[in-house]
Amino acid sequence: MSESSTSSPNASTGGARYRGLTWDHPRGRNALEAAAALTAAAPGSRQALIEWDAHPLEGFESAPIAELADRYDLIVLDHPHLGEALASGSFVPLEEIFDAALLDSVAADAIGPSFTSYSLMGSQWALPLDAATQVAAARVDLIAGEIPTTWDDVLALSDRTSVALSLAGPHAFLTFASVLAGAGAPLADAPDAGSLFSSRRLARDAFELLATIARRSPAAAHSENPIALLERMSSTDSLAYVPLVYGYVTYSSPTLQFRDAPRWGTSAHLGSTIGGTGIAISRRCRVTPELTAHLAWLLDPETQRTFIPEHAGQPGLRSAWHDTAVNEASHDFYTSTATTIEESWVRPRYDGYIAFQTAASALLRDALLGEALLRDASSSADAAASTALAEQCLDALDAAFAASTRIDAPATRIHPATPTTSGVTP
Repeated sequence: MSESSTSSPNASTGGARYRGLTWDHPRGRNALEAAAALTAAAPGSRQALIEWDAHPLEGFESAPIAELADRYDLIVLDHPHLGEALASGSFVPLEEIFDAALLDSVAADAIGPSFTSYSLMGSQWALPLDAATQVAAARVDLIAGEIPTTWDDVLALSDRTSVALSLAGPHAFLTFASVLAGAGAPLADAPDAGSLFSSRRLARDAFELLATIARRSPAAAHSENPIALLERMSSTDSLAYVPLVYGYVTYSSPTLQFRDAPRWGTSAHLGSTIGGTGIAISRRCRVTPELTAHLAWLLDPETQRTFIPEHAGQPGLRSAWHDTAVNEASHDFYTSTATTIEESWVRPRYDGYIAFQTAASALLRDALLGEALLRDASSSADAAASTALAEQCLDALDAAFAASTRIDAPATRIHPATPTTSGVTP
């Protein structure tokens, strides 16, 4: 990127104004809205370059991306939605808009698979504005002794203090997937690969591990999403540790600290499922030099190191994650979890995956909490019931996976850069 791109974005748009959609959380909207305000205040500007709307994290599950792409020029989304977006031709390949040098620069500095998770069918579909993955959250003042580094440590801790799993929404499945990735048995990428499981034995072991922790966890935490779990940890003393929860830098404090995910036995790999968000450009958007300059500025290393974290954002670039000032301001949130995100697993991105993820998480949540109701598998009857429940759940997951759709959008359905509507509002 040129040195000029590190300055405030140029917003002399000649009256052009874009509509963008992001997710409704300070991490998702504050930096984008503040950046838009800068463009409105730029000399010669008549209005902000982008007007940002926001919807809940679950918004994409209730509104198809194709519909959103008809209404918005820019969409902030998570990578598993790419299959749906490509199948409907909703986005423009970014190599048709940005110079190769800029994309290469972002790719080289993106933390973990934050950039490549938006690469599919030979094209790049989003810029990694925000990076996040599942990490451990610990109330260090409530934990006696060392913070767990392995799942055996987590089990031992759960026997003496309050430990919870992130099970709400899609997170039961994502937690399960992360444990298996850390065990060296990641789940399959697509239904045509055959079974969901590369190791049925390890899948059963992972289920039993999570069921034991669920059995010991506070019932009130079973229905809480990552934000609610972190709110609980920051505002009460009722929860000491969550082994896998999406990290939010805004909750990092001297007492609530984030650490790398636990390891599976002697495995050298940390198990985690990457999240974060990227900015995609819809087919309706009439791209101008002002827009490309603004988006390049958002991904510039200097912006990522300063402006993004200063406005509650979580940068997508490695250089920001290892910056001394950024870490001092965040109680070392980034350096304490960087290894986990560098090794994180990328979810499948075929059209139909999101529906499978929703169904799979419900199956796992019901089974894990149903196993928790057994309370104690000490008797042979309870042990047999627990094993049967695990096997039934794994069978149901495999069946749901086999029935999910596999459509990786063919090239003929990928929309060119030329817009079908103006994409510019007066």
